[in-house]
Amino acid sequence: MTRIESRPAKGHNMNYSFYIDFEGKSGQTEVDELMDDLQKNCLDVMVLHDKKVPWFPRKIKELDRSVANILDAGTDLESDHPGFNDQEYRRRRNMFADIAQSYRQGDAIPRLDYTQDEIKTWGVIYKRMKDMWKQHACDEFNYIIPLLESNCGYAEDNIPQQQDISNFLKECTGFTLRPVGGLLSSRDFLNGLAHRVFFSTQYIRHHSMPLYTPEPDICHELMGHAPMFADPDFADFSHEVGLASLGASDEEIERLATCYWFSVEFGLTKQRGEYKAYGAGLLSSFGEMEYACATNRPAGSDVPEYRPWDPFSACKQKYPITTYQPVYYVADSLFDAKEKMRGFCEDLKKPFQARYDPYSQTVSIDRAVQRQDI
Repeated sequence: MTRIESRPAKGHNMNYSFYIDFEGKSGQTEVDELMDDLQKNCLDVMVLHDKKVPWFPRKIKELDRSVANILDAGTDLESDHPGFNDQEYRRRRNMFADIAQSYRQGDAIPRLDYTQDEIKTWGVIYKRMKDMWKQHACDEFNYIIPLLESNCGYAEDNIPQQQDISNFLKECTGFTLRPVGGLLSSRDFLNGLAHRVFFSTQYIRHHSMPLYTPEPDICHELMGHAPMFADPDFADFSHEVGLASLGASDEEIERLATCYWFSVEFGLTKQRGEYKAYGAGLLSSFGEMEYACATNRPAGSDVPEYRPWDPFSACKQKYPITTYQPVYYVADSLFDAKEKMRGFCEDLKKPFQARYDPYSQTVSIDRAVQRQDI
């Protein structure tokens, strides 16, 4: 039995109606015997129809289906992309996409040989960001970076391998990385978090403009996102968002994705009276991190608006994707961010509650539902 709920029966002051969900189906001997017993001892027994919800992965292996729905394969470059006319760069992008598409959940992530141009590009960004992290990254991030350097090969002259990072994160919080060839829908991406899986690209921005990228690349993923998944509160925050996304309506997915934007991507916390970054969009961009966190405004004269972290407000806030954010939400702590997000997720009007079993790597739900293709 996964759920039992009692209500006063309509028209019968002394009677109660019980709503029960359990694992099993009509036609199974045990279920048929149970129904016979209930018919003999209850005024009425009715089998209700399963609720229909958008498809979601209940087993971690089903993430293979999620990554098949890539919106942007990572190889379709726009004419203004820095690497548009570089045939070797485009060949490398195709190679990374092919590797990601052939990956199956549970496999070891292939170890990649990066070129000198790619390593140099990584090094330029890593060196610049390390100086900025000391000033403007949250304490949790600065605690984790040295551990990634000693355990996973983070360095100016080395692009770390995703399998090494995945192993490290799994030991810390149970999160793992999974390669993906391009942009996923918000639903598919958030569904992965429910299984404590973060989808990560493997390609890198063009070497001609190392401090600019028109799309998330491995620098954004491994410098911005991956370190924070080693922090328990941040990992649990992300997991809550993922579980809430399972079977959610399109409107609820949009609200969750907007909360994700203002936290996991561009979230701030306050430590010792100063704004500190925990969002990956800030931790992988020296310009915007300085803009969001510095008090002397060296990155420009504009001053953003700072609001207390409130997912009920953040989920309605519009945001730009090609300019610095005009609004940032500031959490008291990562624990505070997690607890408020948990309250928001519990308030969503979903037809079932989901729990993740890390041992079987499956999602259990408390009500019978039909997962339908969108």
